[in-house]
Amino acid sequence: MTARPLVGWYVHHHGAGHLTRLLAVRPHLDADVVVVSSLAAPAVLPEGTTWLQLPRDDHDVVAPDGTTRPPGDPESGTDPTVRGLLHWAPLHHDGHAGRLAAVATWIAHARPRAFVVDVSVEVTLLVRLLGVPPVVVAQPGDRSDAPHALGWDAADRVLAPWAEGLHVSPALDRVRDRVRLVGGISRHDGRVDGPGSPAPGTVLVLAGGGSEGREGLAQRVAEASRATPAWRWSVLGGSADSWVDDPWPLLRGAEVVVSAAGQNSVADLAAAGTRAVVVPQDRPFDEQRTTARLLAARGLAVVPDRGRADHGWPAPEAWPELLDRARALAPDWSLWQVDGAAARAAAVIAEVAR
Repeated sequence: MTARPLVGWYVHHHGAGHLTRLLAVRPHLDADVVVVSSLAAPAVLPEGTTWLQLPRDDHDVVAPDGTTRPPGDPESGTDPTVRGLLHWAPLHHDGHAGRLAAVATWIAHARPRAFVVDVSVEVTLLVRLLGVPPVVVAQPGDRSDAPHALGWDAADRVLAPWAEGLHVSPALDRVRDRVRLVGGISRHDGRVDGPGSPAPGTVLVLAGGGSEGREGLAQRVAEASRATPAWRWSVLGGSADSWVDDPWPLLRGAEVVVSAAGQNSVADLAAAGTRAVVVPQDRPFDEQRTTARLLAARGLAVVPDRGRADHGWPAPEAWPELLDRARALAPDWSLWQVDGAAARAAAVIAEVAR
């Protein structure tokens, strides 16, 4: 019997989306997987999966003048972008050195057949320099900078979690022969259970797994609720009190869902077939605003004009119209091609591992 291939998988620590994507794809991948990440391992790992926790590479360093500064501070002397060549490779940083050394040591010992990178140009280059083919996950937005081009050039495959004809990414044209468009990846792919129809007049706010945008969320929701007395608001995530392991019934049961424009969040909206107001958060490379513009153009969600300075959340008086517009939507979420996307992503990885 042929042994199952061994696959490495780098999970970036920002937010919860990269981990969520791993957990969505993992059940479809017939391989043993070792995850490397600065994140702590989840309480339960899929069968055949182990976790190697890496040191963080964003803590302060001692600058040449003796002061302690963040590595991204221009006065820190760390030059983390190497004059624009890379995204994050700070000089004289023990955490950065330690994490790359840990990845290199594991690769040298284990010799994986493929390595998924979600996402890091620096890890992509390290993996390829060590003779392992990287499968690099692409993200929406303007990725025309030199580091992205370098990482994609080094990739054996570029896994794009969106459908053909949606995100236009000229920066990917240079590696078009290695790009695989698989559709929006959702952990709820294939589920049909839950309420038969949404409860009229209900709004569900998805706080998400990252910290950005959650500060002051309770106050913003309270103000929006007072401005829309005909609607009943609830918040999912953002605190231990509002966290649930399975949000699917709540997604299916709300008449309107308010969400950020992260890839996993939007794929979950598509899987649930929900009507939504999507409030994009500030992300590097204009990632979420790019997605939000696409959603608005395709009539898949209501996207408010940029409102308050606090993460673009609309003013209270804007919410009655936004919710009425969302209620009137008839979104064709099949455009997002969620059905089977996780399995298609796994097939790309398996192809490289073979």
